[in-house]
Amino acid sequence: MIKYLMVASLLLAGCTPEEQSISSPAPDLPDNPTTAVPLSLYTFDCGSIDVSDLDAFSSTGDYAGQTDSLTNTCYLIRHPQGDLLWDLGLPHGLAGAGPQTEGIFTMTLERTLIEQLADIGLSPKDIEFISISHSHFDHSGQAALFPESQWLVNKDEFNYMFSTDANKAQNAAFAELSKSIHSGNHDVFGDGSVMMLALPGHTPGHSALQVNLVESGPILLTGDLYHRSESRELKRVPRFNTDEAQTRESMEAFEALARDSGARVIIQHEPVDVATLPKSPAFLQ
Repeated sequence: MIKYLMVASLLLAGCTPEEQSISSPAPDLPDNPTTAVPLSLYTFDCGSIDVSDLDAFSSTGDYAGQTDSLTNTCYLIRHPQGDLLWDLGLPHGLAGAGPQTEGIFTMTLERTLIEQLADIGLSPKDIEFISISHSHFDHSGQAALFPESQWLVNKDEFNYMFSTDANKAQNAAFAELSKSIHSGNHDVFGDGSVMMLALPGHTPGHSALQVNLVESGPILLTGDLYHRSESRELKRVPRFNTDEAQTRESMEAFEALARDSGARVIIQHEPVDVATLPKSPAFLQ
């Protein structure tokens, strides 16, 4: 059973590009982490995905023949110590190309992350850190646009991304990046305000993100722990997850954290959830 995800009770393993084996205990969270530091959270449109048959999204078979439209989102977290881009969307080569179909997916991308960052006066050189919830194509597609950013990555996901020739080819854009590899949960800025939460099962090193905003309170970005509101309600596990049992343990840990922290949960592919967030250049604090 995955241990309960209250971040103050877990050990983090931090590293630098040169020293990837140094580990240290997590700092204690402040009594009220929502007032620890000023933060801003921007939401970017990183594409849309129409699914012609949802059967792959439930191991029970109850989604067979259903269709749905999923949104695809990326997030910029601005912190006094640096900017973190969470998830990198569909491949930037799709931008402006119109709908592209591969298998059950029809994908559309209107604008790249570079264009959306420019709307708020930023360029890729301004982004100190990038990280992905996991390495599937719709979350990692624009890594090549951020060659100077440091990549924060879960050790298990890093190993998975380069475990086979096919995976290496798919993730070639990440290979040359400066990287910081961690195990388990990771306190991005060392103050408990932005936490990468290890929730494996969708992929071996899948993570969610907790952002403790001063005015809006804690936000939990799910990655692909869930794809739809119904998936969360019914605890449906996609057939393409790497480990179903591990996914269910992660769901239990996530829900305990969400309940006890009172966090607002945003399912990153769920249009209903994403519609509640301000569109960039507006933001949450």
